[in-house]
Amino acid sequence: MSQTNVLITGASRGLGRALVERFLAFPNHTVIALNRDPEGATSKALFALPRGSNTTLIVTKYDAADGQSPFDAVKELQDKHGITHLDIVVANAGIVKIFPYARDVKREDILEHIQVNVLGVVSIFQATRELLKKSAREPIFAPMGSGAGALGRQPDIPSSAYGASKSMVYWYGIRINAEEEWLNTFVFDPAWAQTDMGNESARNFGLEKATHSVDEVTDGLVQVLRTTSKEKHGGKAVLYTGEVLEW
Repeated sequence: MSQTNVLITGASRGLGRALVERFLAFPNHTVIALNRDPEGATSKALFALPRGSNTTLIVTKYDAADGQSPFDAVKELQDKHGITHLDIVVANAGIVKIFPYARDVKREDILEHIQVNVLGVVSIFQATRELLKKSAREPIFAPMGSGAGALGRQPDIPSSAYGASKSMVYWYGIRINAEEEWLNTFVFDPAWAQTDMGNESARNFGLEKATHSVDEVTDGLVQVLRTTSKEKHGGKAVLYTGEVLEW
């Protein structure tokens, strides 16, 4: 059976780590975990996760704030690990640091969130595009969005740095899907998952934790990635359940 190659950014914690864990459990997969510190404890712990038959793990350095980093990571994957194609890329790496009102948000804070959450997505797409084109199946490029970036269903919370950046991610999801007819590109909405980042943001609004468990969300994300098609989800905002959402 041919090998399915899955690349996940932000892979040492949160939903990224949970996605790595799920895909490692399948047989005949190469799971590529990109994160900022491959030598760190959380990154090394990925090697202790159970693996399916003929499944391997590659951990490579990647910094979403550095425009050259994804290209260096892809070169390393090709030169050092012999990666010749990619089937799935999940652009999961992101930051959320503050929750300002539009009247208060600082320009530099908007730019910081755009640099990681938006430019990071664009750069990882550009860096992996040629390897995705070499997939023997319909390849998938799936950035991680957020309900905070929605327009018609925008939640009533102050999020003029993070939310605004995620709105741009939706724009690029539509655009990439339209420009690359061979590529199934859609933007995930993982709901409010109980990751460290999700729970911290919940506490900012006086809640104990976010609303959806990591297991629930991750199981849904994986099911979508294993059953999606461009016809079904291409150019759409897709909830972790597979439901297509309005923008």
